Amino acid sequence: MPIWPGTVPDPQPVAGPEVATTSGGVTNVTRPAMTVYSPKGKNTGAAVVVFPGGGYQMLAIDLEGTEVCDWLTPKGITCVLLKYRVTDVGEYPKSGPYPESPMALEDAQRTVGLVRFHASEWHIDPHKIGVLGFSAGGHLSAAMSSYFAKRLYSPVDAADKESCRPDFAVAIYPGHLSIAAAEWDAKQGTKKFVVHHSVNADRHLGLNPDIPVTSKTPPTFLLQAEDDHVDNVDDWLAYYIALKKAGVPVEMHLYAQGGHAFGLRRTRFPITGWPQLVETWLGTIGMIPE
Repeated sequence: MPIWPGTVPDPQPVAGPEVATTSGGVTNVTRPAMTVYSPKGKNTGAAVVVFPGGGYQMLAIDLEGTEVCDWLTPKGITCVLLKYRVTDVGEYPKSGPYPESPMALEDAQRTVGLVRFHASEWHIDPHKIGVLGFSAGGHLSAAMSSYFAKRLYSPVDAADKESCRPDFAVAIYPGHLSIAAAEWDAKQGTKKFVVHHSVNADRHLGLNPDIPVTSKTPPTFLLQAEDDHVDNVDDWLAYYIALKKAGVPVEMHLYAQGGHAFGLRRTRFPITGWPQLVETWLGTIGMIPE
């Protein structure tokens, strides 16, 4: 279902019509939509809004989307797959910094509010709604964990009066979270940005200043492979350090091998068992029965 009843906020140019690629992705998304997958049989009341990755240029809608919902719904968890805006044109850096590139984050805020608004109708506990994202979607999960006190857009209906704060967040091989990564992002568009940070800050282990972690940031689960050559492990470590400093409950898992964009597809590496780790963690924080 479309998440916006009318014109989307901050519309951007697009290279052409929306296209589903042969590799299972989707590009040129200008009309964001969500698909609700309800559990059959048991229902824990928990819900997860899923953000596929794709570098804010496309969406890996099957590998990091529908396949995730196929995993979660048999566990009694409602899965809401968000097809957020990715246009890959215009003057903005692909992934931010916020609020200069607010489109994906606006879509995410709107969707979490909609899920909470429809919680009773969809048999969801409004206090057990989390986010889970991969790569750029992992960055979006982190952004949602910071930007919830105020919408980045003008409210359009009653759903926007609901809180859009996630009750938990899962970021799998996230990117764009260190100062160094933010500086790289800020130089990618035709319009350049300056990343403001302390002169003494560690560029690699210091947090992207556009992701302002506080004590109100929700409990977070982080997972990455050390040999990830797309999103450096420093991004993940920078976020972990900031969460610890803020007193946010965080669980992290770092594996030697696994690379990037493995999703839930089985490999020979130990990291391939990560879904069970998430399930166990959700039980320990009270989102699903242990």
